[in-house]
Amino acid sequence: MHELDLKKAMDTARRAAEAATAASLAHFRRGVRVEVKPDRTPVTQADRDAEAAIHAVIREAFPDHAFLGEETGAHAGAGGSRTRWIVDPIDGTKGFTRGRGFWGPLVGCEHEGRIVAGAMALPALGEVYWAARGLGCWLRTGDGAPTRCHVSGISNWADATLSYGEPHVLFRPPMLERIAALALAAQAARCYGDLAGCALVIKGQAEAWVEAGVQLWDLGPLPVLVEEAGGRFTGLEGETTLGSGSCVASNGEVHEHVLGILAGR
Repeated sequence: MHELDLKKAMDTARRAAEAATAASLAHFRRGVRVEVKPDRTPVTQADRDAEAAIHAVIREAFPDHAFLGEETGAHAGAGGSRTRWIVDPIDGTKGFTRGRGFWGPLVGCEHEGRIVAGAMALPALGEVYWAARGLGCWLRTGDGAPTRCHVSGISNWADATLSYGEPHVLFRPPMLERIAALALAAQAARCYGDLAGCALVIKGQAEAWVEAGVQLWDLGPLPVLVEEAGGRFTGLEGETTLGSGSCVASNGEVHEHVLGILAGR
């Protein structure tokens, strides 16, 4: 692996998420006008401003790196850069436009095909998360001091909380029956949606999060955040790439059980 300053990448991801937080909150507090993209998903000026804020922070720190943003698409890096930033300026735009709190930026740094650093935020809740390989996963709430994130140690599924994502995808056969089996056998099931669902696992407040039918930028930083908090992150079939548009994030203890049920075993 060519050398990448992971501490600098982690700090850049955090600052980019904070810049997106400031840009999006300005719109959130005064209301937004919603447009519809060709794929029928919503977009607002807040999405565009937040992505511009993220891009500016990354470009200042790493001007040669490639960039993939939900709103502005792919930007090539200089000199065949092997590092790419994968960005969703506001994950959960639908909730954002309705005044709910479970939305925020996702900023992932991919180096030679692996997510090595990243950050996310829940601006309405005052939370910012960041991580890098070997440097831990951290959470700051409001103006408080950062605290290190740890997944839970629960291993018995009957004591677990399941967090799950988009029902329009997961609630279709045969996945519907499998998600229902997981939910009914768990102690509790919650559908907070988008990055907030994954945050529950990172903070040790849920044992597994299942998501499907999403894009690369909807998952960008999540592998490194989950894994540096002590958990495990894979696709629905156990694959380690983001390209499937699906994931299971867990505390690691329940991961094989979840994969087995989702596979119909």
